Amino acid sequence: MKLLKTVPAVMLLAGGALVSQFAIADNTVFTVMDDPSTAKKPFEGNLNAGYLAQSGNTKSSSLTADSTLTWYGQRTAWSLWGNASNTSSNDERSSEKYAVGGRSRYNVTDLDYLFGQASWLTDRYNGYRERDVATLGYGRQLLNGPVHSLRVEFGPGVRYDEYTNGDTKTQGLGYASGTYAWQLTDNTKFTQGVSVFGADDTTVNSETALDVAINAHFGLKVAYNVTWNSEPPSSAPEHTDTRTSVTLGYKM
Repeated sequence: MKLLKTVPAVMLLAGGALVSQFAIADNTVFTVMDDPSTAKKPFEGNLNAGYLAQSGNTKSSSLTADSTLTWYGQRTAWSLWGNASNTSSNDERSSEKYAVGGRSRYNVTDLDYLFGQASWLTDRYNGYRERDVATLGYGRQLLNGPVHSLRVEFGPGVRYDEYTNGDTKTQGLGYASGTYAWQLTDNTKFTQGVSVFGADDTTVNSETALDVAINAHFGLKVAYNVTWNSEPPSSAPEHTDTRTSVTLGYKM
């Protein structure tokens, strides 16, 4: 995690404090609405988890979990997130992915804000022993109502990759993302997030999700995640990875 050693200084330049690291949302798409001007309480947190096991002629298991914690100030917000997923079949591990990250936001005006974020990822079955990313920049809250919320943001960043074959690479990048939320009913919310990390090997991430509240603390989340790499590692040559999950969530 060489890159993350420089993160505290970078975050100060972004106008807010960032606690060291993952929404995630997926590992690089932040679908948490972290606008402090609309926060109803100083802290919000959630935990989602899903598990599937099969035995008999075929033995398999799949586990996915993610969590987001957000603290709100008058003009600032700090988020920590993390997610994990792994799958095995007949005692052979076929996928394993873990990510953590952090984010800070400072509202300059009612609509304009500065942000900083950093993340760490390990996804060795897709060729990455480690991927560290840090970005900062400017964001605009285009919609901020109780029903619809939309924000866009962009800025420079840097990424450090360590591949499973031992090679390493550090490169600058350009970051841009958009996040939309639609409160369909009192108990149902739709979210869509897209982020682009433009570099020699560009990465695009997307998460489409539907959250349905069961009661004040529990709910169901259905999510579809897509990750596209323009130049994937040679050990995992497919450009696109997708993941569909159904999880039970707990709201703190």
